Amino acid sequence: MKEINHSVAEKFGVQIIEQETDLDHIHILFASRPQIQISKFVNSLKSVSARLLFREFPELKRELWGGHFWSPSYFLASVGEVKLEDVTRYVQSQGGQKL
Repeated sequence: MKEINHSVAEKFGVQIIEQETDLDHIHILFASRPQIQISKFVNSLKSVSARLLFREFPELKRELWGGHFWSPSYFLASVGEVKLEDVTRYVQSQGGQKL
């Protein structure tokens, strides 16, 4: 999934600084230009990763909630008020389950 995310980010001109998976979610720290439509970027990350992962691992559909890889929602926050190093360490510490 991390490779897929990097590929999608590159197409949008977004830099993924750090990403780490946990049991049922992923934390992604990224940098983008103000012109990037974040909702389109996130929706592309979700749709492309789900499509490619289901293609490679079809058994995932049987193990997930109603056959959906992602929830229809997401959480996004800017990190302008904290040090980048602190956020990077936080994302790195989230690694509970590798996807």
